[in-house]
Amino acid sequence: MIHYEYPLSERVRTLLRLESLFQKALYFVTLEDRLPHHAALLAIFEIIEVAARADLKSDILQELERQRQGLEALRRNPAIDQDKLTEILGEISQCLKSIHSLTGKLGQHLKDIEWLMNVKQRASIPGGTCEFDLPAYHYWLYSTTAKRRSDLTAWITPMLPIHQGLSVVLKLLRESGQPQPVIAVKGAYQQMLGGRNAQLLKISVNQTLPCVPEASANKYALSIRFLTVSQEHPSQCTENIEFSLTFCNL
Repeated sequence: MIHYEYPLSERVRTLLRLESLFQKALYFVTLEDRLPHHAALLAIFEIIEVAARADLKSDILQELERQRQGLEALRRNPAIDQDKLTEILGEISQCLKSIHSLTGKLGQHLKDIEWLMNVKQRASIPGGTCEFDLPAYHYWLYSTTAKRRSDLTAWITPMLPIHQGLSVVLKLLRESGQPQPVIAVKGAYQQMLGGRNAQLLKISVNQTLPCVPEASANKYALSIRFLTVSQEHPSQCTENIEFSLTFCNL
């Protein structure tokens, strides 16, 4: 199965984008060549841009605290796995502690490094990080793997509490829904929501099917159509598509 996630709120959209960027940055840091390290740095720059919203930190803190309070109320519920509950409450408490210790805006520590901000500015220009534009950056790229990795780790580490916090929030969100088997008749599926709230929609499809879902939703209705995989003229599928639909909401 291949899973598609569709955020139904701006906050969840931001969290998913940050999750993807952190995954890329942390992955490329583990590699050794200068090109992956260049890609890691570009991902770090994108993290700063996406996280520029001043309320990101407070949003995550408020959601984690809300979840902590709700889960604490289940402490003596015999129907709840208490070991699992203790584990997730421990994760939430650690995230709250780490995020509370952050000072200033996310990435502020990087904005104090002048040459790095020059790289960030040039990186927005196609081909703008060539050696004739940024000789100091070219020199850094040709430093040792250990040096580059050490610098990248130092630059991304202060932002990791945000990554850990949003990972817990998204984990709780994804686990909040139950998948339901449905069928898109001739590639189309519609459902009236009647004011039902959802923050994330997950669609799971057999990976062998040569089609991809396209979803749109508001508080009244959900519409999904499956499009053929074509580089030239994608069109709606004409066959019935079986898939799994999950509404997730905290």
